[in-house]
Amino acid sequence: TASWDTFLMLWNLKPQARAYRYVGHKDVVTSVQFSPHGNLLASASRDRTVRLWIPDKRGKSSEFKAHTAPVRSVDFSADGQFLVTASEDKSIKVWNMYRQRFLYSLYRHTHWVRCAKFSPDGRLIVSCSEDKTVKIWDTSNKQCVNNFSDTVGFANYVDFNPSGTCIVSAGSDHTVKIWDIRVNKLLQHYQVHNGGVNCISFHPSGNYLLTASSDGTLKVLDLLEGRLIYTLQGHMGPVFTVSFSKSGELFSSGGADTQVLLWKTNFDTLHCKDLNKRNLKRLHFDSPPHLLDVYPRIPHPHQGKIETIEINPKLEVTDLQISSPPVVDILSFDSTTTTETTVRTMPVRGEEICGFFLNPSLTSPECSPATVKKKTEDMSDLPSESPRSVPLAVTDALEHIMEQLHVLTQTVSILEQRLTLTEDKLKDCLENQRKLFSAIQQRS
Repeated sequence: TASWDTFLMLWNLKPQARAYRYVGHKDVVTSVQFSPHGNLLASASRDRTVRLWIPDKRGKSSEFKAHTAPVRSVDFSADGQFLVTASEDKSIKVWNMYRQRFLYSLYRHTHWVRCAKFSPDGRLIVSCSEDKTVKIWDTSNKQCVNNFSDTVGFANYVDFNPSGTCIVSAGSDHTVKIWDIRVNKLLQHYQVHNGGVNCISFHPSGNYLLTASSDGTLKVLDLLEGRLIYTLQGHMGPVFTVSFSKSGELFSSGGADTQVLLWKTNFDTLHCKDLNKRNLKRLHFDSPPHLLDVYPRIPHPHQGKIETIEINPKLEVTDLQISSPPVVDILSFDSTTTTETTVRTMPVRGEEICGFFLNPSLTSPECSPATVKKKTEDMSDLPSESPRSVPLAVTDALEHIMEQLHVLTQTVSILEQRLTLTEDKLKDCLENQRKLFSAIQQRS
């Protein structure tokens, strides 16, 4: 989880298990995501950086600097080879995870970009911006291949459905819209919230959609029947994010009340794997319509009284939050010039630290206090400690080089943006000249 407190938290879902808090960002953390294999964490922050973390008790991280404004979104491609980031500098940037380097930028938005997501096959990127447009990009030629615009509000969040044939947008105008990107048609239009919709998440089957809103509720939509089926209340205030688990049996939500709620679904999950196998065969931009797709229907405004199930968990769910949860801080040394920072764990009040783990759910149950207890002053067994030291002159030279590279990256980013604007203006001038020439020919 990511929060306005500038920390990342890695939770173990076992009762009374300790959590790991990653410290490194200097401002609000706006987005976080696991890589498909679970061996990396990507985070975005208002400090204009993107960080890659190894989710273990040492928590080594790499810092990416290319954006010139707060970063709003991070998303891994399905194969884990690429990362796309969206920023308030009006740009979208794509990174290579194998070499951990910047690849290219996408410029067409004229206002802050709030979200960018890869398609399931990695061939497309969808983005939304406060310029009231949703754009689809082709990653092969790096061009904008489609554009959906809105006259009322802008999209806070956007994503592909599991089959990659549709996109869904969560709007600041309280609406949820689903578009078929093959025929460029609005399939479904839901107006079920009384506040801006901040986040959405597809069930792995693609048949259900979960929405989170500033009106303090979560809602579950049945896309096959085109109706609202559940309203969930649990947060005290706006709900900012929601996400299904990979199996679809669980989902989590986070809100302004500083709480993360974990929910269990009652959906039929027997056929999800079969549906996913079929979807994997149809991950092409020009795939023909299929019976399992969201079929085109008329808009569903849902403005009248709706007969749905409303769930309030406050009366039946025990709050497991305690006043002093066992948290292990994983600190990152402040280093704005290096791409990788060394991290140490600091046990809280001499607590025992469990051994190396790749994922909270993979923590070994055999970890006993007798075998894993460590003293805070004994750091000699950590593999991050190296007996060799780097000469001070070399360190200073490397820091100076990194500073110059950082300045150069920002300069190139600004030049790219200016060149894009110049190209647009030249195209407009040529178009106006053509119209004037045609008008003069008609008069003569």
